[in-house]
Amino acid sequence: MTIIVTGGAGFIGSNFVLNWFSDTDEKLINIDALTYAGNRSNLDIFDQDKRYTFIKTDINSPEFYEELFYKFKVRAVINFAAESHVDRSIKSPDDFIKTNINGTYNLLEVSKKYWLSLSSQEKAKFRFLHVSTDEVYGSLHESESPFTEENNYKPNSPYSASKASSDHLVRAYNKTYKLPSLITNCSNNYGPFQYPEKLIPLVINNALRNLPITVYGDGKQIRDWLYVDDHCNAIKDVLNYGVPFEVFNIGGNNEMQNIDIIRLICNRLDLLVKREDGMKYEQLIKYVNDRPGHDKRYAIDSNKIQQACHWSPKETFETGITKTVQWYLDNQTWVNQIYEKEKKESFLKK
Repeated sequence: MTIIVTGGAGFIGSNFVLNWFSDTDEKLINIDALTYAGNRSNLDIFDQDKRYTFIKTDINSPEFYEELFYKFKVRAVINFAAESHVDRSIKSPDDFIKTNINGTYNLLEVSKKYWLSLSSQEKAKFRFLHVSTDEVYGSLHESESPFTEENNYKPNSPYSASKASSDHLVRAYNKTYKLPSLITNCSNNYGPFQYPEKLIPLVINNALRNLPITVYGDGKQIRDWLYVDDHCNAIKDVLNYGVPFEVFNIGGNNEMQNIDIIRLICNRLDLLVKREDGMKYEQLIKYVNDRPGHDKRYAIDSNKIQQACHWSPKETFETGITKTVQWYLDNQTWVNQIYEKEKKESFLKK
């Protein structure tokens, strides 16, 4: 049998593919459009691996990948494909509507058609797992309890609204067509291969390049941080043990203010890569106007997945951030290639 992963050349998707083949030989098809945040080289080690197939296409091109379901006898679809950067969604919401809403709809339609063609036994084994975000729940006050699966949806950005819409589509295909689907809503991920626009890699790489480390508002926005490999393990556990039509929240039990994360990284870099001028990396911090609709706090209650799927995070924030900082220090060639690509694309747009 085979699973299909969409968006498997992105940050979480790449880590999932690496994690998947760490303990199974089941075949995996990676469908990715290779937009700006997709990087096929993340998975070069599988180029000659018969278990792995990469196909460059968009989930908005269902006529192309529909035949894959039948050819490879797919038993599960894991949908990572998404535009995910809030700032980009504010500037260009169109891309988020096309990928996160229309793309999910197309993937659901293909999956439904294929699922309906299966035998009763095969239907019972099939799963459609949709990977979403805690941002669909909106923002919490500091005194409020963490998000549970019962929280109402209150998205505050074009990104979170598009993800909420895709979640509702998955739920509708559950209820209307009985497609055996699952939804996971995870907290902020961090770790290897994360695109440098996101907070943690941005701080690391700006510090190393002596660039300003910008902080929105007072920097006291609170996020729950989840190491990416823990997230990948959770997704596998939901796929294996989750009951169809259920939603599972996945969190790292690491609530921290953005400014504290930034200072922690700066202090870590002070020990690992001392500046020639003797200055501290914290001196690069620059406060800027807060972005529109900036959510104050996210926090996840993971009790359901821990009880139902026997999952819990293995990494503390201390161990996870240590691995992450070291990965970026060891992989500056990868980072430089991304920056060069961005410069080239920016030049061509002028």
